[in-house]
Amino acid sequence: MEEEVKKDRWAILKRSDHNYLIPFVIVVTTVVALWLLFFAHNSVLNWIRATVEVKNQEKEMARIQGEIDRMEREIDNLRNNRDSLESFARDTYHFAAPGDDVYIVE
Repeated sequence: MEEEVKKDRWAILKRSDHNYLIPFVIVVTTVVALWLLFFAHNSVLNWIRATVEVKNQEKEMARIQGEIDRMEREIDNLRNNRDSLESFARDTYHFAAPGDDVYIVE
């Protein structure tokens, strides 16, 4: 008896008056795929945007790390070389050495 019930279940799907099943499956699959691609919280578009943002942030981090390395070399140079320290102070803070003539131009 159970075998007849199981056969009947599969027979329903094989009947020709149920031709709407395949288009229904295609429509449902399409709707779910579109939902996952565009509207879901973790959609493919959000994933792509996040990937692009990560790449941009990594580039920015590399740029800033290069700037930090340059500044550390400059600080090391200022600590170890008195002439460069004096030159930096004169250029940045307009310091003058004793005996220098200072002219103010307005």
